[in-house]
Amino acid sequence: MHIAEGFLPPLHAAAWGVASAPFVLHGVRSLTREVKANPESTLLLGASGAFTFVLSALKIPSVTGSCSHPTGTGLGAILFRPPIMAVLGTITLLFQALLLAHGGLTTLGANVFSMAIAGPWAGYAVYRLLKRFDAPLMVSVFFGAFFADLITYCVTSVQLALAFPDPASGILGSLAKFGGIFAVTQIPLAVSEGLLTVLVMRLLMQSSTSDLVRLGVARPNPARTTGKQEAAL
Repeated sequence: MHIAEGFLPPLHAAAWGVASAPFVLHGVRSLTREVKANPESTLLLGASGAFTFVLSALKIPSVTGSCSHPTGTGLGAILFRPPIMAVLGTITLLFQALLLAHGGLTTLGANVFSMAIAGPWAGYAVYRLLKRFDAPLMVSVFFGAFFADLITYCVTSVQLALAFPDPASGILGSLAKFGGIFAVTQIPLAVSEGLLTVLVMRLLMQSSTSDLVRLGVARPNPARTTGKQEAAL
């Protein structure tokens, strides 16, 4: 998914950078407000960023010399909403470009738009939609993470198709080729990431219940609340 350094034409690289900038700036303001209002969120913010960094650093060979990997952005989008995930994702992609040679600086805007913006917003939208229809929390988490991963690669396919249209079939033909290359490995990877995100969320439900309630992810436990009130009396 990380489009390599120098791979995009300069005009395309600059355009994606301009498109990504407002989302990242808005995310910086949202992150600043969150940290100031709730300093206790720092640990979960760090964990969300680390989850994204580790998963998106894994490289799994695809076909025709390409490779795929999980994105890890669904968890942060669900916990802190997509604007903050735009910042965490940008930091992740910047460090990976500088330290791991994943992606690049000239293609940073395109990679940010696909993995740190489009993916988290799509995953969060699916998560909220399922919650609105009273789906179980873990079902909503699974599909949120699944679509955050999959849509990232759909957007990357669009970016590559726009930059490199097929000589015969144009942009649509190129989109079908790039999408087909990624789909071979990305669909099972998206399923795996959804399951892993559910596992992490279950662990957070046990260790950070109060934080999840404050963030609106989990509901208060009436029995626990009643017990605390009775103990206070």
